Amino acid sequence: MAWEAGLIEWIQKALGSFIGPVGKVLSFIAGEIGLLLLLLIVLFCWKKETGKRLALIITALNTWLPMLKAAVMRPRPFIEYPDRVQGIADVGNNASLDNVSAHGYSFPSTHSASAVGLFIPLANEVKKKWMWIVAIALSFLVGVSRMVTGMHYLTDILAGWALGLVGAGICLFLEAKVKNEWIRHLILLVSVLPGLIFVRTEDYYTSLGLLIGLIAAIHFEEKFVNFRDTRNIWAMILRVAGSFAIYYVLNTLLKMPFSKEFLAGGTMAALLVRMARYAIIIFVIIGVYPKAFPLFEKIGKKKQ
Repeated sequence: MAWEAGLIEWIQKALGSFIGPVGKVLSFIAGEIGLLLLLLIVLFCWKKETGKRLALIITALNTWLPMLKAAVMRPRPFIEYPDRVQGIADVGNNASLDNVSAHGYSFPSTHSASAVGLFIPLANEVKKKWMWIVAIALSFLVGVSRMVTGMHYLTDILAGWALGLVGAGICLFLEAKVKNEWIRHLILLVSVLPGLIFVRTEDYYTSLGLLIGLIAAIHFEEKFVNFRDTRNIWAMILRVAGSFAIYYVLNTLLKMPFSKEFLAGGTMAALLVRMARYAIIIFVIIGVYPKAFPLFEKIGKKKQ
């Protein structure tokens, strides 16, 4: 709708040179690295069970929504109104702005859904008034940032907020009603597999890989590792720092057998490689890496 493009144009003119910094900082929070950081802090530094619950919500949402995007196929504002709307790529996405496979479609906003799907259930777990204020404020700001960067229309953001709540509700309902964890995870996995037929964007295959790897990691960790929550501040720092080191090392190594042109080509083969890469990375970080946590507890105690 033309009035939505006008709203984005007005916001971008009002912010002027602050468009890039403001938009990228807020988009980072609900983007790939920002979500991973927040989830790892909850999982490794606060409550393992809460971290797993939130991770499943976020990966499911980020796989469901690209399926809806591929069905609606609404172009992003900066593509539909190039003379009025400035497009600012998300942090870490170095693809050209006209690369639909890399940037995906506009409706609904996955960043907005992810913010609501993470912060609202987290606030419900924390059960503190301040956390509810932070959750609502961040969800709102992340949504607004998607207009600031020219990546989404207002209706995309409103739909994203609503679907974020619905998606989180579905995951929590399954957890409450389906006691068998394997069956519950299988339901989530089956629900996202139809996208393999018609979705050809990177966000879907990234999240599908994360969901597959996460489910495998949860069951592997429960059976062979079973790490415990910690209140050792040094152990917390080492847990998160180590997980990011593994992320960057594995992501680099798993890309090495393939050319940059192949990985950015948007072919089905490249997308499946992307899916496999993220499945391996998340499996190692959440399933295997926690085996080292007892060592971190010893290091932490020595420093204290």
